[in-house]
Amino acid sequence: MTFKDLKLEPPILKALEKQGYTKPTPIQEQAIPILLKGNDLLGVAQTGTGKTAAFGIPILNHLLKENSLGQGRRKIKALVVTPTRELAIQIGENFTAYSQFTHLRNTVIFGGVKQSKQVDSLKQGVDILVATPGRLLDLINQGYIVFSNLKYVVLDEADQMLDMGFIHDVKKIIAKLPANRQSLFFSATMPKTIVELSQRMLGDFERVTIKPEQATAEKVKQGVYFVSKNNKPNLLIHLLIERPKDSVLVFSRTKHGANKIVKTLDKAKIKSAAIHGNKSQAQRQKALGEFKDGSLKVLIATDIAARGIDVDDLALVINFDLPNVSETYVHRIGRTGRASASGIALSFCMGDERPYLKDIEKLIKQQVPRMGEHPFMEGADLVDGSLNKKSQGRPNNRNRTDDKNRDKNRYRYQK
Repeated sequence: MTFKDLKLEPPILKALEKQGYTKPTPIQEQAIPILLKGNDLLGVAQTGTGKTAAFGIPILNHLLKENSLGQGRRKIKALVVTPTRELAIQIGENFTAYSQFTHLRNTVIFGGVKQSKQVDSLKQGVDILVATPGRLLDLINQGYIVFSNLKYVVLDEADQMLDMGFIHDVKKIIAKLPANRQSLFFSATMPKTIVELSQRMLGDFERVTIKPEQATAEKVKQGVYFVSKNNKPNLLIHLLIERPKDSVLVFSRTKHGANKIVKTLDKAKIKSAAIHGNKSQAQRQKALGEFKDGSLKVLIATDIAARGIDVDDLALVINFDLPNVSETYVHRIGRTGRASASGIALSFCMGDERPYLKDIEKLIKQQVPRMGEHPFMEGADLVDGSLNKKSQGRPNNRNRTDDKNRDKNRYRYQK
């Protein structure tokens, strides 16, 4: 199937062709025909599968066919609610790209900055509004946003909304929506709370599921290094020196850890920047902008801040800390190997993180390839189970044999 087979409006096809899009991704191929028919949709898919185009293209197509540019000021006809500023901005950029040959207009609103510019944009009139929950509710309550003309609603990254404590805000927003609407609900996981929320939002819906293992196994080469906590920074520096020209996204479990990694890399003369919740919006946008244009090669991120990072040809993702939620691993490595590209995801695993690795492998139904020996083996946990203190710094004979057997894998993803 190609995008032309979907019988989209010519201006949208022209924009997609300019973007270099010819064939839809699996979620786009399944979701777009459903949405073009006007049905509600429950999409289960993680970041990196092409969700924004899957819901953005049908919305734009509907608005074009309806001749959205009417008399007087534009009214909000489509709403996309998403958890983070970065993701909201990214979605807005995608809408702009897909609608570049149309008269349609979108704007993005989010917290953490003064609302004056956002209010001015709303006053000028918009067709499509992309918003984070808190700022959206604020501007609704102040009377700047009304939904009397709203026809299309997207709730994106619903599980992340739950993780960030937005669930009550989202329920308030759903209560303010007009009954006659098309609703789209996307989530990477479906815990009980998210199932209940989808039932509250959706009418008679169809479901599209893109399984995590499909997204991880097909395009992303994975590997894990066993390394002690103290040697993680040394191994990171070693890998970055080996790949000086590549864009590398490094994940830290905590904000403090992200800042610490930046300081460590700075001492090694490797330029990097961190994005997380304690950084100002200006700092986050500056770092992300430099990473996207290639002037910054190494970006350190926490999981929440990383939502919305969409970088062409991102070569490598490094899990400095393994996530304690296995689905998060899928989100992380989905930053590389996007669309038709391939990518590499390498993880560091110390003894205390072994259970996390087992949970990840259970979820993706495959063993993450072991990378074998590396220059910083001292103190690494090379046996299954919890950290074996006797083996720290001096692996026993069985471990040496295991490592020799695995040696053929050493650095195979580094070139």
